[in-house]
Parts: sequence; structure tokens; C-alpha cells
Amino acid sequence: MSESAQKDTAATLNTAVQEILKSIDQEREREIITRRFGLFDRRETLEQIGELLGITRERVRQLEKAILIRLKIAASEDKIPAVQATERLIVRDLSENGRVGRVQDIAARMTAVKSPTAETKAHVAFVAELSPKLTVVNENDNYHHGVGLAENGDEKKVRSQVDEIVKTIKKHGEPIDIEALHDMLSFESPSQVRATASLSKALAHLKDVWGLAKWPTVNPKNIRDKIYVILADNGKPMHFSDIAGHIKDSDFKRKDVTTQAIHNELIKDKRFVLIGRGIYALDQWGYSKGTVSDIITKVLKKAGEPLHRDEIVKRVLKSRQVKETTILLNLQSKPEFKRVAKATYTLAEPAAK
Repeated sequence: MSESAQKDTAATLNTAVQEILKSIDQEREREIITRRFGLFDRRETLEQIGELLGITRERVRQLEKAILIRLKIAASEDKIPAVQATERLIVRDLSENGRVGRVQDIAARMTAVKSPTAETKAHVAFVAELSPKLTVVNENDNYHHGVGLAENGDEKKVRSQVDEIVKTIKKHGEPIDIEALHDMLSFESPSQVRATASLSKALAHLKDVWGLAKWPTVNPKNIRDKIYVILADNGKPMHFSDIAGHIKDSDFKRKDVTTQAIHNELIKDKRFVLIGRGIYALDQWGYSKGTVSDIITKVLKKAGEPLHRDEIVKRVLKSRQVKETTILLNLQSKPEFKRVAKATYTLAEPAAK
């Protein structure tokens, strides 16, 4: 769909909804449908509409159900052209994007707007509700509001597919990219896995790597988690100012943080190890906290024998990005180290008590 066509879609949806509402004879019934779906304002509850119209909550529910049944029958008999015209747009979008999707994603793609209005989302959901070619997945604590192609199954089947993906990721135990996830399932394509997974409130993703929403690597919620993701993605130590730049250029939802705030979090979190002047690494890469003197001590203890200063420098530089002169100064000036031959050092014997 061209950009101009996408921009016209919001107007097409609005016109379609107006035409559908015109097919409802009674004004009270139009009022109920308009308010229940939030077609031109916020969605309202059965109680709110009942109070407005002077009828019970149960009566509103009965009328809503009856109206929708009539509209669905009329749509299936091609008596509401506006449904068929808009239905085609939704079916085309789903066919190109995994056969199912969240209402907000469908609305965003169809209208070329990153954050579609509540009204546009309501229009998509309303047309889908009436269309015999579409299946609606209602929102609850586990699933986002979604729409799928009816030929691929009803709401129950779509939810079972979502559950299968969640179960697979839980069993895998760590984030997984969409291609590898597809290989573990029996879905038609990676795009169908991606689209189906998007309906789950238990899942999150980052750069098409999927995991449980509670896992910070795919759903970083605070500064520390975002720092971790940046370092892990980069795969090597970074200066705190570079980490700040990467966060500001990222796709994170909230990324307006100061360089000082990032530096403060790096200092506090045990996952991050200072290995040079302002340079940090992840402890899972084998780095450990400590001064240059501490690292020299570890190197000599691990060796179990005296080492030439060049070898000591070489080994220390594997875990610290410091100047060679800093290492040599520590060797020569710290009482923990003793020279036992030319340019060769070992650990000094602990002083007797």
C-alpha cells in the first residue's frame, strides 16, 4: 500500500463506520454501539450507558448483542458495502503481516501513523467485529486486543497458538530470535510467529529477539537494564559516555537520561565492572572488580610461579584497559610484590604475626 493510500485509510475507516451506523434505524441503538466501541469518543461501560439512557446494565448488554447479530448477518449477506470495503483493507494487511495482529499495530500500518488514535483503533476493531472473514481476540489480563483471519481459526485457536509460543519460550529459558523460535514451532512462517506472539501480554521483544516480559534483556524498564542491553549487544567494553549515546539512539521507550545518571548506575550495579578510565564491561565476560594491584595479585596466584613483567602486563591487560606504566608502577611500588630475578616478580610472603 502506498503512503498516500495509507494516509487516506483513516478517512476511509471513518466513512465506513458512519455508513454502518446509518444502517441502524433506532437512535438509541446507534448510541449504544457508538459508546460501547468508543467509535468517536472514549469507550463506556454498560453501567455508564445504562445511566445515560435510563435502562439497566443488563438491558444495554442485551441490546448490544442483538444489534451486533443483526449487523453481522447483514454484513455476511453483503448488505453493508462499507463493511466489505474496509474488510478488504484489513484482510490485505493481515495477509502481508502474519495473518493476525494487535489492533493497534494493524491501525498503525494501515494509516502510516506510529501511534494511531483511539478512534482509529476503535474503527478497525468495530469493522473486524462485523466481518465474517475476520476473528476478534478480545483483550484480557493475558492477551492484547487483536484481529486475525477467520480462515486460520477462531478466538480460542488463536489464543492456544499464543499460549504455545509463551510455553516454548518459557521452556527455552532465555531470549530467542524469531527465526530460531520459528524452527521450534509448527507455524507457517517467522512473520506468523511474530504476529501471534505480539498478542501475548506475557511476552516482549527487542530487535526481534523475544522473551518473557519480566526479562530485562528484552524489556528493559530502568536505566541499569538498558545499560546491560547496550553492553551485551555491543559485545565489548564501552566508555560510559558512549553507552549514553547508544541509549539515546536506541528504540527504548524511555531514553531521555543524562550521562551522569548512567555513570551513577554503572557504579552501583555489580553486573558492571570498571576496567579502565570510564570504561565498563560486564562481569559475565570474566571481568571482576578490583584495583590494578588486585588484578596483578590474581594473575600471580593463578600462575603459581614468578612471572616476567611483560607476561604480567599481558595478562592484566586482558581484564583491564589501563596503561602499561600503571601496571609496572604497581609491581615496583606495592609491598605485595617481590622481584626475584631480573624483571621477574612473585607475590611477597605475608608478614609474620
